[in-house]
Amino acid sequence: MKFFRSLLAKYMLIIFLAISIVQLSYFASAAFIFGIGKTDFSSEVLRENEVEKKWHTEAKSIKSFTDVAVSQHFEDWQKQYPKSSMFWVDEDGTLLTKVNVKEQLPSKWTPAYTTKFIKERYGEDPFTVIAFLGQDESNGFIVFEIPREVFNPPLKNVYEQYGAFVFFGVIAIILFFIIVSFLFFRGIRRRLLRLQEAMEIRDVDGLPIETKVKKKDEIGQLEQSFNRMVCELRESKNREQKEEQLRRELIANLSHDLRTPLTKIRAQSYSVSKEVLSEDGKQAIKAMETSIVNIDALIENLMSYTLLTASKYKFEAKEINVIRFVREQMTTWYPVFEKEGFEIDIELHPFEKNEWQIDPIWLGRIFDNLFQNILRHASSGKYIGVETESTERYDAFIIKDHGKGMKNESNAKGAGIGLSIVDIMVKSMDLEWDIESSESGTKIKIKHYK
Repeated sequence: MKFFRSLLAKYMLIIFLAISIVQLSYFASAAFIFGIGKTDFSSEVLRENEVEKKWHTEAKSIKSFTDVAVSQHFEDWQKQYPKSSMFWVDEDGTLLTKVNVKEQLPSKWTPAYTTKFIKERYGEDPFTVIAFLGQDESNGFIVFEIPREVFNPPLKNVYEQYGAFVFFGVIAIILFFIIVSFLFFRGIRRRLLRLQEAMEIRDVDGLPIETKVKKKDEIGQLEQSFNRMVCELRESKNREQKEEQLRRELIANLSHDLRTPLTKIRAQSYSVSKEVLSEDGKQAIKAMETSIVNIDALIENLMSYTLLTASKYKFEAKEINVIRFVREQMTTWYPVFEKEGFEIDIELHPFEKNEWQIDPIWLGRIFDNLFQNILRHASSGKYIGVETESTERYDAFIIKDHGKGMKNESNAKGAGIGLSIVDIMVKSMDLEWDIESSESGTKIKIKHYK
């Protein structure tokens, strides 16, 4: 069943084992105490007052005051209380019969010593009972002594004898449970870290790698789900690559197929322009030529964008003087803007380091796309400005216009592809660019960090 393979079942088993071990330890302790310790729990607990009363009663009942009679009395009590000691002092203070007396007692007892003995024994350990022999004081007294531990409950004596064993046993059980829990959760942590590592590692396609499933618990199910996700991502990646390849081939074929009729249209429009036309006819031919140029540029952008996204656009970086390069670019575009009636403002000041490691063809394409966008979308402002800017962090070229801004729609279309090409080329050459656009114009800054 799935439940018995789950982490929940395993953790519940650990808890059950911990509880069971505690119970079993109590049974083991009891078996040890009963079997090895020889502790008798069935015997009644001795009480001091009962022992004292019994000693006085039996002392008074003794009829013969001889060594034999007293010794017999002592032997009877010794059988009942093996740990006890007894002795007899007669009326003259002479120490007579002794049983199991381990301390050194004087052979002759004076009243002063007797008083001292009674004072020292009162309420102390061992428990001491002094009783007169017979019905009066003329026969002397007998003394009964026994360790006070015999009056303790059996369990108390057990804990005093085996308390350390019980304590270390409980500590061992707790440590065992902690170790088992630690090993359990360490295994879970290792598997989660392995899964996390698999999520972070990428193969050549940039996708996560599959992880090995060793168990069928919750983490194993998570690993299986992760592997399924990786397979689905890989399949999706393959489909996307195939679709992208088809799209690129379609764009390339369309671009090639469109250029052939476009060339024919351009040739026909040129032939028509040589004919005698009315003023409206001439304007129509001019608008047609402009549309042909725009369509040609759009096709070129489509081709370039397709090649760039496929990383097949030729890139050859080399060190060039960018100030001179941009001046040459502006020389090419100056007549175009002048023909359209633009106010042209150029302020190119040398940088601290004029040489940039870039591809000149790519940089030229960047400026061409930006200038074309100004002609198409910002012609209403009739202004273009190109200037340089130097800071402690970067050098930059700034292209400005006085158009209506990028948020406003333009009659010309296709600017999105041109700016996308600019973005890819700028970033590929380790440059950065910023765009500030408002209703009063647009400012584009191309930065080269020092």
